[in-house]
Amino acid sequence: MKVPLSLLAASLLLAACSNPAPRPDSGLQPPAAWQSPNTSAAAHSNRQWWMQFGSPQLNRLIEQASVGSHDLAAAVARVQQAQASATIAGAPLLPELKAGLNANRQRLLHGKGYSQLDVSPDNRSLNYYDAELSASYEIDFWGGKRAARDSALLGLQASEFDRATVELTLQSGVANSYTQALSLREQQRIAELNLANAQSVLRLVQTRYDAGSATALELAQQKSLVAEQQRKLPLVQQQAREARITLAALLGQPVQALTLTEQAFDQLHWPEIDSGVPSELLSRRPDIASAEAKLAAAQADVTVARAAMLPTLTLTASLGTGADLASDLLRTTFYNLSSGLVAPIFNNGRLSATRDKATARQQELLETYRGAIINGFADVEKALNSIRGLDEQRQWQGEELSQAQTAFDIAQSRYQAGAEDLLTVLQTQRTLYAAQDMNVQLRLSRLQASIALYKALGGGWQVL
Repeated sequence: MKVPLSLLAASLLLAACSNPAPRPDSGLQPPAAWQSPNTSAAAHSNRQWWMQFGSPQLNRLIEQASVGSHDLAAAVARVQQAQASATIAGAPLLPELKAGLNANRQRLLHGKGYSQLDVSPDNRSLNYYDAELSASYEIDFWGGKRAARDSALLGLQASEFDRATVELTLQSGVANSYTQALSLREQQRIAELNLANAQSVLRLVQTRYDAGSATALELAQQKSLVAEQQRKLPLVQQQAREARITLAALLGQPVQALTLTEQAFDQLHWPEIDSGVPSELLSRRPDIASAEAKLAAAQADVTVARAAMLPTLTLTASLGTGADLASDLLRTTFYNLSSGLVAPIFNNGRLSATRDKATARQQELLETYRGAIINGFADVEKALNSIRGLDEQRQWQGEELSQAQTAFDIAQSRYQAGAEDLLTVLQTQRTLYAAQDMNVQLRLSRLQASIALYKALGGGWQVL
C-alpha cells in the first residue's frame, strides 16, 4: 500500500501541536492567615537563610555539606536519570531513521544446487551487496506519545524538586547539628563550673565538719551532690562527641576529619523571619512542588493507558540499492512506502486493567499532594507556635536564673556564717544548676525553632 509522503509531514505537524498538561487542582482552600501570631519581618531572599544566624563557621559547614554529602550526590544522579528518561520518552514523537549496509557471499560446497540457490556447479560462488535507509513513524492520533513525553518531563521536574528537598533537609540538618554541638559544649562548660562550685561547698562543709559544727549527714549529702555533678560531666561529653559524629556524617566525612573552631554558644542569634501567608507556601516548598509534579505525571499516564486501547497507524519509508558488484551498488536504487493499522481486539483485560491502575495511581497521588499541603501548613504552624512559646518561656527563665543565682549566693554566705543549714544550700544549688541547664536548652530550642521555620517555609527555594 502506497501512502503519499505528505502524510508523514502531516503526522509530524500533529505531534508538534501538543498542549501542556493543566496544573492539577488539589481541591484544598488555604487559610487566609496563620493561626499562630508572628512578627512581621522585612521580606528578603532566604536563598542562603543560614547566613542570618551570624556564624561564619556554620556557613562553611553548609558549603562543605553541599559538596561532600553522599545523599545530595545521589539525588543529583537521580535527576540525571530522569533527564535520560525524558529524552527516551520524547524520542517516538519524531520518525526513527535507520541505515543498513550488507555484504553477502554464497558458495556451493557440494552437489548441483537447487532452484532457490543462486549458484550452480559452473558458478559456485555469488556475491551480493545492498544498502538501505529507512524511516518509521507511528502517528500519535490519540496523544499517547505526547502524554508519555509529558509524564517523563514532569517526572524530571519532580526529581529536581526532590533534589531540592534533600538539599534543604541537609542544610537544616547541618544547622541543627551544629547548634546542638555548640549547646553541648556550653553545657559541658557549665557542668565543669558547677562541679567546681560543688567541690568548693564540699570543702566548706568538710572544714565545718572537722571543727564539729557540721554533721556527718551534711557531709554525706554534699559529697552526694559532688558525685552527681561528676556523673553528669561525662554524659555531656558523650553527647557532645555524638553530635560531632552526626555533623561529620552530614558533611560526608569521618569525624576525625571534622575541625571546629571555638565559637561561643551565645554568639549565635536567630533572625526575624517573614512567614508570609499560607497560600504562598504552595510555591515555596519543593516537596509540595514535587507532589504536584508527580500528580500531573500520573494524569498524563492515564492518557497513555487510554491511548494504548485505541488503534495505531505506523508509516514506513525506505530507500535502498543492491548489486552483484560493490562498484555497481549505487546504479540500482529503489524505494518502498508502507503503512500499517493495528488495533487491539482481545488481551484478556490487560489494557483496561492498565488504565484502571493508572487511574488509581492518579487518585493516590492526589491524596499524597493534599497531604503534602496540609503537612506543610502544619509544619509552619508548629514552628511559629514553638517560637512564640519559647520566647515567652525565655522571658521568665531569665528572671528564674537570676533569682536562683542570688538565692544560692545568699544561702552559701549564711551557711558559711553559721546562720543557715546545709539543706537550704543543697536546694539552692540544685535549683541553680537546673536553671543554668534550662537556659541553654531553651536557647538551643529557640535556634532550632527558627531553623525549623526556615525549613517549613522552603528555605529560599521557589518554583522558577
